[in-house]
Amino acid sequence: MTSQTPSLRHYETPLLATPFHERTSAANKLWAWGNWGGYTTALTFEDLSMEHSAIRNAATVYDLCPMIKYLIEGPEAEAYLNRLTIRNVARLSVGGVQYTAWVNDQGHLLDDGTLFRLGPDSYRLCCQERHLPWLLDSAHGFDVTITDETEAIAALSLQGPTSAEVLRLAGFAIDGLKPFRMADFLQGQGRVTISRTGFTGDLGYELWTTPDQALPLWDRLFDAGRLHGLRPIGSEALNIARLEAGFIITGMDFTPADICLREDRLRSPLEMGLGWLIDWDKGHFTGKAALLRQRDRGTTWSFVGLEIDGNIPAEGAILYHAQKHEVGVITGACWSPALKKNIALAQILTKHAGGADVWAEIYALRELHYEKLMMRARVVDRPFFTPDRRRATPPGRF
Repeated sequence: MTSQTPSLRHYETPLLATPFHERTSAANKLWAWGNWGGYTTALTFEDLSMEHSAIRNAATVYDLCPMIKYLIEGPEAEAYLNRLTIRNVARLSVGGVQYTAWVNDQGHLLDDGTLFRLGPDSYRLCCQERHLPWLLDSAHGFDVTITDETEAIAALSLQGPTSAEVLRLAGFAIDGLKPFRMADFLQGQGRVTISRTGFTGDLGYELWTTPDQALPLWDRLFDAGRLHGLRPIGSEALNIARLEAGFIITGMDFTPADICLREDRLRSPLEMGLGWLIDWDKGHFTGKAALLRQRDRGTTWSFVGLEIDGNIPAEGAILYHAQKHEVGVITGACWSPALKKNIALAQILTKHAGGADVWAEIYALRELHYEKLMMRARVVDRPFFTPDRRRATPPGRF
């Protein structure tokens, strides 16, 4: 990452800048910034509605640099990652990407993320939180090296129905790239890896390069996307898109086990709807014994998608059964512009996960006064939004 402007004292610029900051700061007309892992991150550049609309109708870029990235290499890298994570890494071929998660010995979630197989003995693990001590402790006895390469990689997320066309016009031959696969391309004097991955539930890609190629890559994309609606987006528009896709975020939908103080707030993959990731037959992995016990006895909590009456987002709302008994909490919610529905993600007691007689207690701010609303909530399947263009190969020309 680039350092802050030398003329400014540290307390005047407490957050670090990413390699794209020169472009993102010029585009941020609202000057709305947030903190993502100690880095300056745009919340909204100009207009939240237009930024979300571009995700679903054109193309967008989002600065992914603050995402934590670990390079894991060595002759026992596959065995190590199979011990660390709940999914079967042996099934991940070179050039492939795998969504996965990892837990502690008690089966409680530490984080989820994406695992890239760069070579036979080389992987990149991308995640929301920092986990180097856990990764190093878990490597005891394995012939692997683990390097935090967060500052060595500049990354952009290019998402939206015209994203493939933007890449074609920029000179990248991506038509044969299938979902959860990646390929390398020339970028100036360096290279860029393009993976067909993303966090919007739409057609999209993520681009990984070195910091010295960050600004040339940004300019290359925007030159190509000038007539295809390409625009930068901030975290607020991305959050609406990920809710529509039904994706979870560490720290928002569950608390990582290593920082969770209250034992009743710990959650397992089974309780967060991630049981489909677990390969029970791959051999031993951290947390397997605890997860087997939980699988056999059943979970206390479940994670569900909800549609809620009305149009007031239910962020943070408590869920009730029969409007009387507390049964859960909403972890993320929005009015979906794409679906024209009030949607939410929620932790709910498993015995109420069927959704019978469930209500959300919402506090609506109306001219300086909060009004308490009890709105009917219905459990529905996730994802809420999943267009066919997301998986079409080659991607459509929009």
